[in-house]
Order: sequence, then structure tokens, then C-alpha cells
Amino acid sequence: MSHSPLLNLPGPSAELLDEIGSALGRARDFVTDYDPELVVTFSPDHYNGFFYRLMPPFCIGTAASGVGDYGTHQGALDVAGDIAQQCAEAVWESGVDIAISTSMDVDHGTVQPLQELFGEATAHPVVPIFINSVATPLGPLSRSRALGAAVGAFLCTLDKRVLVLGSGGLSHDPPVPTLATAPPAALDRIVHGAPMTDQQRMARQSAVSQAAHDFAHGDSALRPLNPEWDHGLLEIFDEGRLTDLDSWSNGFIASEGGNSAHEIRTWVAAFAALAASGPYRTGNHFYRAAPELIAGFAIRTAVGIAA
Repeated sequence: MSHSPLLNLPGPSAELLDEIGSALGRARDFVTDYDPELVVTFSPDHYNGFFYRLMPPFCIGTAASGVGDYGTHQGALDVAGDIAQQCAEAVWESGVDIAISTSMDVDHGTVQPLQELFGEATAHPVVPIFINSVATPLGPLSRSRALGAAVGAFLCTLDKRVLVLGSGGLSHDPPVPTLATAPPAALDRIVHGAPMTDQQRMARQSAVSQAAHDFAHGDSALRPLNPEWDHGLLEIFDEGRLTDLDSWSNGFIASEGGNSAHEIRTWVAAFAALAASGPYRTGNHFYRAAPELIAGFAIRTAVGIAA
């Protein structure tokens, strides 16, 4: 599923929130019926837990806490530490390198889907897996698929009902600072992780809300959403043609979907993890091009056909 800090801020219309709320309700019913014993999340970060001073392409947390940005959960998550450690070892054995964090900070990209689906972020044991989707340079998309496949192969060895969650995407190009464009204070944050004061957080929230208002009213230089590209990507996921994405260059993703469209890596990893157990079918086919959220917002559920 997509995520957006703007879901927690004033601005989006009641009509949009109701439509997304209904779609989230159907996804909530899906996971409630499944009743997972473990949740594995593939999520990006927005310079709240990972910074340029050391930016791994992938990282698995054996312990994690929400930073509480945009009104999301602040504090420790219920991380299945032993399983996370075993998963990392299995991923290494499969030939995919992944970092380990025994004190991972996660933001709304990880926490918001947990809260939306379960009511609270600590409702189920989780294994949080970070995929860098913002800080360039970025690895090829095929590596995210390889990561997901390796994680999925490990999950197949567990005697548990596991929900795999990919959080991010689709087309969107919000005002995220970069090494080339960030003013000094923002540069200190994205490189060194300089903490934000309450006043700075409120100012950032106001700036994000204003950017969304301007974008929705056609008064913005941000890259437009690309529903056609989004639907093409969703079709690839629905049909299980994940290897087709190996040919998608980073430049192509950015030019078609925007710089933050690289968050589709989380979807690629999640579907690859599920595909490790065999063919799957998708359901709850929701998509909305939502300028008020500066996002192509999508939700998919999926189960293995054998299930």
C-alpha cells in the first residue's frame, strides 16, 4: 500500500479521505481474516532514521522504534528480534548483502500502514526491513527483487502465518531535500541526522501541507502524477511479471514517476517475497491519482494461489 504524511494533516478533501478510508477498510478486513502471527515490512525512510553519513541499500532491524513524525506512533515496536536475525543470516546466505540495526528508527513509511491496518503499530510482532528509496545513488531495481525473494524463501521455512507489507509509491515527486538542493540546516539533517526541534517539525508539516495545496491547484513546479505509468506498474504486479522490472533503469523510474517513485522498490520486494512460495493472485484493486496527497495512491492485497 501507499503511505502519505498528508493523510494525517489538514487539507485533503473529505471525499478523498472517505474513498481511501473505504479501500483501507477492505485491506483491514483482509488482514483481520488472515490473522497474521508475524508482519514483515519493506519500507523506505525519509531522513528520519537513515542518513547520508551511512546509507545502506538495505537494512533489517532486530529492534526498532517509531520516531513519531506526522502524528504516527512514537516509541518501541514489537520486533521479533530472533527471527529478524535469522532472516538476515538467510539473506546473506542467498547472496544478498543486508545491514543490521539493533536500534532502528522508523518513520511514517513503516508505522502508518501498521496503524491503518491494525489500529496500532504494536498489535503484532514485526520484522522491519528498510529499502533506501530516496538517497542517491540507488542500486538497480533487480536487487530489491532479489532481496524480496531471499526474504520470502526464509519465510517459507517458518511455521507461521506471515503478512508481508510493502509501503510506498507509486508516482510522486514531493519536495524532498537532496544533497544538491538542500539549504544548510536541511543538509545537516540529511547528512548527519541533526535532530529537529518541535518548531522545525511543525514548520516542515506546514510546508508539506502548503506544497500539497499548491500541487492540487495546479500552482506547482513539482512533477505531475503519472496514472498511466502507475496502472502499467500495477498490471505487472497483478500478473506476476516481476522480472519485467529488471530492465527499468533508475533514470526511467524518476523521469516517469518522479524522484520518490523509487519507493516502488518496497512493492517489488514484497511481491517477490510472496512469489517465493509460488504463483499468487491479487485483490482489492484500488488506485487513485491524488494530487492532494502528491501521490498516486494504491492498495493491493495478494495471496498465494495454493492458499
